[in-house]
Amino acid sequence: MKQLIKPIALAAILAASGAVQAQTVLKIGYATSATSHYGVGSTVFCEEMEKGTQGRYKCQQFPNSALGGEREQIEAVQLGTQDIVNTSTGPLGNFVPEVKIVDIPFLFRDYDHARKVMDGPIGQDLQKKMEAKGLINLAWTENGFRHMTNSKRPINQASDASGLKMRTMENKVHMDGYKTFGILPTPMAFPELFTALQQGTVDGQENPIPVILASKFSQVQKHLSLTGHVYSPAALILSPAVWSKLSAADKAAFTAAAKKGAAAQRKKVNDDENTGIAQLKSDGMQVVEKVNGESFRKAVAPAYAGFAKEFGADRIAAIQAVK
Repeated sequence: MKQLIKPIALAAILAASGAVQAQTVLKIGYATSATSHYGVGSTVFCEEMEKGTQGRYKCQQFPNSALGGEREQIEAVQLGTQDIVNTSTGPLGNFVPEVKIVDIPFLFRDYDHARKVMDGPIGQDLQKKMEAKGLINLAWTENGFRHMTNSKRPINQASDASGLKMRTMENKVHMDGYKTFGILPTPMAFPELFTALQQGTVDGQENPIPVILASKFSQVQKHLSLTGHVYSPAALILSPAVWSKLSAADKAAFTAAAKKGAAAQRKKVNDDENTGIAQLKSDGMQVVEKVNGESFRKAVAPAYAGFAKEFGADRIAAIQAVK
């Protein structure tokens, strides 16, 4: 009997002393649905993080902008009122100006190039800049290459976009670039976008295929053009209020989980890119697959002088030089 009592008594002592920790539930938010690339990446991160911390930490997910738009969620994470956000980098430049360099149109050649940049020294340097502003970027996830949709006409070349009222993020680099195409950029929070398209407040929008699919924009947009004009990274950002309380082992577990979440999110982007065009066509969208990319590059070229002045021509060249 004594041998049975001892382990029970020991467990009670450990629990009373705080050695057995209570579970901490962390709030994670993102703009799109739970089945989107953001939802897939966030779910894998949460599952791996819970396993890596032996269940001491787990997530409560808030998809579909339930905690606000991306800018509001980034601010909440910075302030510590929200624990984690999986967000595109579009609004991140309002908090960490150096990050806006990745929003330059036609900066990245393809997914392989973009992912190498974000996972390499350039991406690591941007993560340090974020940390200095009170944002812990656990991993670069992904949104994807952005394409244009609208309700008016097909866009085959840059001049076809001229005069269209296009919803954009509140991002000066995007807006400066899009103005060179003759677009009338209209900043708007993502949660307001579907209704604005439905009511004709704006003619169109631009987002990666996974977002266009998950948001069901085919219901309110007739034309899709595969412009691929901007690569949109995303970031899995943790509040410093949480990070500062983690042990070294838990920090390693969170980081490892974030890498697996990022890999899953990128795979979902790949899958959506491979199958999404056919889906959107079957949903009734008219798709221009072979856009005159050179016309867009030529149109945006004058804006590069301003980008070089803001970010440094050497920094832009360093990104372009990554093989």
